[in-house]
Amino acid sequence: CRLWHFHQLLFQMIYCRRGWVRVAYEDQGEPFVMQAGDCVLQPPGIRHRVLEGSAGMEVVEIACPAQHETLADAQLTLPNERVDTQREFSGQKFVRHRAEQSTWQPWHTDGFMQRDLGLTLATRGLARACVVRAQRANAAIGPREQSETFFFLYVLAGQAMLSCKGEHRLASDTACVLPPATSYTLHGCSADFEFLQVALDLNLA
Repeated sequence: CRLWHFHQLLFQMIYCRRGWVRVAYEDQGEPFVMQAGDCVLQPPGIRHRVLEGSAGMEVVEIACPAQHETLADAQLTLPNERVDTQREFSGQKFVRHRAEQSTWQPWHTDGFMQRDLGLTLATRGLARACVVRAQRANAAIGPREQSETFFFLYVLAGQAMLSCKGEHRLASDTACVLPPATSYTLHGCSADFEFLQVALDLNLA
């Protein structure tokens, strides 16, 4: 959208997969560049605009609901004079996660590390998001029951097998959504297996 605009929805996040993109957000100061691995949480109603992007730029965008209203704001000029990084928009705060400044921490499953994207507190528990990386070949997750109302996986590197109502090979740039009350196992992970995981608890909406 060429105009400053905002969306009427419940949840929206952008993960930069490849390349770079320069963006501006209401009350968040000067425009900034998102590099591969960076992420933003766009709270409902925050004015924003994509200013430019690199050739071959790709992002993973998750919005709930998928179909929602987008409204232009021709009166706003960004960056605006007010800077309030703690402002809430419909009960959520803007988040900018920079991969190069993040740290890897142990995940809840042995053999994996994670970098949390910082969405849980900003959405009051509505969303959880992290990037998970295998520490060794053949590390496994599960069997585990998926209990979230929305559970999304996107493979960033490597490969693994997903056991969930059959066997499915997950390779780089493969995505899947697992429904609630679904048992699954990730196994046969390559040593470079890495994925983005996003979960929403829509009961809190």
